[in-house]
Amino acid sequence: MSNTWRKVLRVATGFSVPLIAAGVITAGSPGFGQYKVKDGDTLSRIATAYGTDVRTLVALNQLPGNGNAIYAGEVLKLPGKAPKHGKTTPARRSQLGRVTYVVKPGDTIGRLAKRFHCSQANLLAANGMRARDHIYVGKPILVPVKIHQKPVAKKPTKSKGKKKNNTFAGRTYADHIVSAADRNRAVLRKRNLPTRTQMRSMIIATAKRHGVDPELALAISWQESGWKQRVVSPANAVGAMQVIPSTGKFVSSLVGRKLDLLKPQDNVTAGVVLLSRLTRAAQLDIAVAGYYQGLGGVRRNGMYPDTKLYVKSVLRLKAQFEKGWNPVG
Repeated sequence: MSNTWRKVLRVATGFSVPLIAAGVITAGSPGFGQYKVKDGDTLSRIATAYGTDVRTLVALNQLPGNGNAIYAGEVLKLPGKAPKHGKTTPARRSQLGRVTYVVKPGDTIGRLAKRFHCSQANLLAANGMRARDHIYVGKPILVPVKIHQKPVAKKPTKSKGKKKNNTFAGRTYADHIVSAADRNRAVLRKRNLPTRTQMRSMIIATAKRHGVDPELALAISWQESGWKQRVVSPANAVGAMQVIPSTGKFVSSLVGRKLDLLKPQDNVTAGVVLLSRLTRAAQLDIAVAGYYQGLGGVRRNGMYPDTKLYVKSVLRLKAQFEKGWNPVG
């Protein structure tokens, strides 16, 4: 279990989402730019610098969960045209906000883009749609619109060496936890790890072996990491199933051997066995909430607002997987 209630879903609000990865802009496919992620950036900072928003980047790149499952070296697709000659200077454009529009008879994506002075690419990305998708009368869609904000004066800061980024999703973690996460991230960075397609197969096989609904396991892992073993959060939640060390020790006692969370199969086993225990102890929505917030915490305090968003997202993903959806297929 990823220390999971700490990982607040921020996509809808557009709040800053710390990444495991600051970057450079490079030439990309026609109509898009690409951003190579490096250590120290945030998804919201990238969005602001290039005149878009977090929701658009998440939809355009099919990022799992809240978009935090990004690591150094990964390339993000950006809406709009790529800068010429590989320039790395961010375009100085107003940030994009969003308004909700209900589709009326005669509306098309092209007409709406022209009416609201936005590109079709941005309009499609803001709604997680593809060019061939249809809109229908009564459908609410998000329309990106430009908003002009007054520049905020930066406060002078004194810096003595590189400071650890201990804050994640509005919560701050102890130095020793963040340091342990940094070490785990460094180890995984050097390893040859399975692809997301291979991780998907591993999750399905492990879930079946332990009597867990494969689509539920896939949904949890996609929400947590996007089926990426290389992901480590500042809270030291590790791997594809985002399991923290204390949970890894607990599950090790259940399976009768020590699980190494840095190893893909052990990581998947830890998350799946935990899911098995949770689903036997509680109904589905409570079990999913327990993976995120901790079952004891859910029973004592009920679901926190971010937990409710997490559960809703996981169950929606589960339904999509049951229909045969494969985001990496």
